Amino acid sequence: MESNQTLVRSPMIEGALTTDVNPILIGQIDSIAQPEEATRMSSSSYEFETIVLGAGPGGYVAAIRAGQLSAEMGGKVGCIEKEFLGGTCLNWGCIPSKVMIANAERYQHVLHAKDMGVQVNGDVGYDFAAMQARKEKVVTTLRGGIANLFKKHKIEHIGGTGKLVDPNTIEVIDDKGGKRAITAKNIIIATGSRAIKLPIPGLDGENVWTSDDAVNAPFVPKSMIIIGGGAVGLEFAYVFNAMGSKVVVLELMDQIVPTMDADIAKEAERQLSRQGIKIMTGASAKSAERVKGQWQLQIETGKGVEMLEAELVLLGVGRKPNIENIGLEELGIKTHQRGIEVDPFMRTNIANVFAIGDCTGRIQLAHVASMEGIFAAENCYGLSRQMDYKAVPNVVYTVPEIASVGLTEKEAKEQGYDLRIGKFQPGSLGRAMAVNERGGIVKVIADSKYGEILGAHICGPHASDLLQEAVLAIKLEATLDDLAETIHPHPTLTEALMEAFHDAAGHCIHKM
Repeated sequence: MESNQTLVRSPMIEGALTTDVNPILIGQIDSIAQPEEATRMSSSSYEFETIVLGAGPGGYVAAIRAGQLSAEMGGKVGCIEKEFLGGTCLNWGCIPSKVMIANAERYQHVLHAKDMGVQVNGDVGYDFAAMQARKEKVVTTLRGGIANLFKKHKIEHIGGTGKLVDPNTIEVIDDKGGKRAITAKNIIIATGSRAIKLPIPGLDGENVWTSDDAVNAPFVPKSMIIIGGGAVGLEFAYVFNAMGSKVVVLELMDQIVPTMDADIAKEAERQLSRQGIKIMTGASAKSAERVKGQWQLQIETGKGVEMLEAELVLLGVGRKPNIENIGLEELGIKTHQRGIEVDPFMRTNIANVFAIGDCTGRIQLAHVASMEGIFAAENCYGLSRQMDYKAVPNVVYTVPEIASVGLTEKEAKEQGYDLRIGKFQPGSLGRAMAVNERGGIVKVIADSKYGEILGAHICGPHASDLLQEAVLAIKLEATLDDLAETIHPHPTLTEALMEAFHDAAGHCIHKM
């Protein structure tokens, strides 16, 4: 449904700064200065048609899509990676953390099996080393899968660190110091990001982890303070609390997952607190001191200053783009405060140089990087594909999960929409009771004029799976009538969304 108002979503960045808010609003960079034409050699002089710098979820996907296109149109494709195929997401982020969450959740299921009439004889425990070994096996299996896809699509994997020396040349230095100059007609920069270390006075040394350290944790600490209440901080809070750690989460803003809808954040805090996680919002660490093998942190809150003590401190406040020392300044490639500046075609101000994923500072989510990679690759081969960020799903994989797409209630009101809002508690569904999942809330937001779905927000079991119906609804500009008149299977958890749509339309059947 067309509207004279523009959906602009302040994106949630997976593990962004403590606020998890990207100051560059999506859609704000609709265009940049007209790209400068690169000085090009004849096409036959290039070693590669397209070269990708970085093999994360954006880079390797871009390389594969370019490989598919090169099979049709000709030209060789290469991908430069200094560490492991799959980048942060596969090796230190999305995948290993989700394996750890699954391990912790399964352990909790066994601990509470008696709630469903299942008897477990003897003591229930876990082998953390075996859990971590399983995580590593999943990672290496998927990493090998990418290598096989590269072979299938005839993509050359080039090991080493790359730096642009001109618009058509990247110099690669391998781990032995050897140098290779690679020429390409098109270059896609996909250098990703790295974990941020906060400059808290005194906080340095033993038992101070970033998210990269946490996924490779050699032990479960007895107690830990997690700085950052966004996706990264909360996911590790769930894992280590479930494994027996005493966990405190500090969040600078007045709610956890600050970019999420306030009602969803409130329910998430309630659910996580019930599990034993202590959550402190409006709190910041001012200094730290190591005393007798423990960290003592001075915490400033709205109520004053207090001291917290824990065996370990985990910094879960976000990531910063890897854009240093890759030749941007020398080539005059434009950047902003959060990364490389690109237009909706993922093109920099140099016509044949593209940038995707975390290094652009737009939305630091793997699935966004992958789509940007596909579009950038297609644009390298003469297509004209523009990114659309209106329907970007965001998920925090705690238990219960937290998922969101589109506008929050606050954002929609700020943009001048007259709203119709529907809410439903999935715990009242027959399927939720059957599987013993009783908490959570589903909230949908629609424009009252046309009934267009503007946002959907879920805290509850399988929220990441349920959300996709709303993602598609926003993408296709579906209305409340469209969704309310869609038959949902019974008994399922998807009925929670159906009931929320009915509630927004004014005729919810099962709302108590």
